[in-house]
Amino acid sequence: MHQTTTKETITMDWRHKAVCREEDPELFFPVGNSGPALAQIAKAKLVCNRCPVTSQCLNWAIESGQDAGVWGGMSEDERRALKRRTNRGRTRTRATV
Repeated sequence: MHQTTTKETITMDWRHKAVCREEDPELFFPVGNSGPALAQIAKAKLVCNRCPVTSQCLNWAIESGQDAGVWGGMSEDERRALKRRTNRGRTRTRATV
């Protein structure tokens, strides 16, 4: 049997090493942003802290526009803030060139 390798399958290979595969996916998608949701986010981040592919996960989440849940050890709010800082840095670099 011939298996086709695409850019997506190569890019997504990191998922096979992800610690979160052994967890309930709902842990990483809390509802709300206070009280119980904050505790759930903290638990999800503990899983991410044990994971060998956290940086690949975070990069994938940012590049693919994941706007919900905990990915790569960061909540959706943290990823949005990171994207804003990154975009601001690019704008300043262009403005000074």
